[in-house]
Amino acid sequence: MEPTADTLRGRVALVTGAAHRLGAAIATQLAAQGCNLVVHYGASESAANDTAQRLRVAHQIEVWPMQADLALPDAIARLFSQVEQHCGRLDILVNSAASFDSGPLADFDAQRWDQVMAVNLRAPHLCMRHAQPLLAASESDPSVINIGDLSGATPWRDFGAHGVSKAGLMHLTRCAALEFAPVVRVNAVVPGAILPARGVSTESEEWQRIGDRLPLGRAGDPRDVGQAVAFLAAAPFVTGEVLFVDGGEHLYGSTKR
Repeated sequence: MEPTADTLRGRVALVTGAAHRLGAAIATQLAAQGCNLVVHYGASESAANDTAQRLRVAHQIEVWPMQADLALPDAIARLFSQVEQHCGRLDILVNSAASFDSGPLADFDAQRWDQVMAVNLRAPHLCMRHAQPLLAASESDPSVINIGDLSGATPWRDFGAHGVSKAGLMHLTRCAALEFAPVVRVNAVVPGAILPARGVSTESEEWQRIGDRLPLGRAGDPRDVGQAVAFLAAAPFVTGEVLFVDGGEHLYGSTKR
């Protein structure tokens, strides 16, 4: 699934939520393909700086850590002004940042609901909107990759608000793919059992059981998602695709792990 060596070399990619966990894994894979990177972070400044320095040293690329609260439209606008000022171009946008607020739907009042939608659905739209002029000016097959969630494909108990936001993101991916064509491609990746919950080890019996019940019989790795993102960034005839990277978990329908 990895692109040919040097396919992405020299391109500038912005990965939101790239300070740690899945966002950092995506940034790492793009760096390994030779992309220069904007490492976006919200509150995790130290982790973002550590990630940026690690990628600079390991891959001899340019990396710019940039902060923005994605719940604030003005902050998103400033982020892309900084990208234009410091990088001069943008070839790849990865909307990876998300909140993971969970709980019964009845517990979500208007404010809490709006907070989820602001980060998980409105922010990717605004990021694409502000990125579009920069991407359209790129001569290196510009693209957007949105990071979805299995709870957006099938209903999970206590993940209703999160799932609705991610279902919206997947449909937004298709809408943007149609409207941004033919210049900018837009695709999505939907991870499955890639990272355990915070505090749960990948060596734990709980994580092992999750992997055992998947069609492929094992859990995945963040690198699997990074490879899928890099593949879509380097696939010039693919747009509007929602790619599941979940070991086949979506085949089970609405059964939550």
